[in-house]
Amino acid sequence: MNTSSTIMIFVGLFLVGGVISGVRQGARLLTLLSGVGAALALTAGVLWWE
Repeated sequence: MNTSSTIMIFVGLFLVGGVISGVRQGARLLTLLSGVGAALALTAGVLWWE
């Protein structure tokens, strides 16, 4: 696991927290953007994992 993958996984988990927060607040746009960002960041982190 290198530094880039670690950072991307951390960012993805942070954005998952944004999804949870958006659901609690009822903010659809926040939830949608955080969800897409989380999926992309976690995917990038897993693909860079060596």
